[in-house]
Amino acid sequence: MEKVDKITKTTRRRYEDACAAAHALDLVGERWALLVMRELMLGPRRFTDLRAGLPGLSANVLTQRLGDLEQAGILVRRRLPPPANVAVYALTDWGLEAEPILQVMGRWAARSPRHDPTMPISVASLVLSLRTMFDAERAQDYDGRLRLRMNEESYLLEIRHRALRIERQADESTAGASLEGIPASIAAFIYGGIPLRDLENTHSLHVAGDRRLIEALPPFFPLPTKASAPLQPGKS
Repeated sequence: MEKVDKITKTTRRRYEDACAAAHALDLVGERWALLVMRELMLGPRRFTDLRAGLPGLSANVLTQRLGDLEQAGILVRRRLPPPANVAVYALTDWGLEAEPILQVMGRWAARSPRHDPTMPISVASLVLSLRTMFDAERAQDYDGRLRLRMNEESYLLEIRHRALRIERQADESTAGASLEGIPASIAAFIYGGIPLRDLENTHSLHVAGDRRLIEALPPFFPLPTKASAPLQPGKS
């Protein structure tokens, strides 16, 4: 069944199925919808911030997706008080509950033989991936706080008592080390097996403070084992 959206004036299809999973697809099954939510999982964003995190998304389609998600009660549009005085989009409490869905999908899709980890990755995507892939058992003896700087954003990453906390935060006074670079370079170090020193030599990453806190990170974020690729016809 097709329904005309009152906000975006676009024609959307509905599954007309009582299954809650089908209704979830009614809510967020349109292309880019889940990725817009991903970009908002770490806090409010301006329209331009969302465009920067999703460079393949046109302004028109982003406007449509924001309207869809707002109508569904998944996000709200509000204006920050002075001196900022800018309009931002933020997930509602219910919208934020979708993070485990993104985590399960991420772990599942990372097992795909066709997943290409060298493609562009946004700040929000990298931070959420760290929350997803963290292995508490591997980090049981680690106790540290460090700063991640990416695309003019600053995040505090803390691992203590086998628990990971990572959130946007400007204060650097309590960080024992800092790692600065674009998300793709940080992903190459943590997930790709590229030595930290090699990335420093190419000026892709910059390290300050106790580098041992940073060098110890990659084993704490193991990627899941790849699924077996199906045999091609005629091969055994």
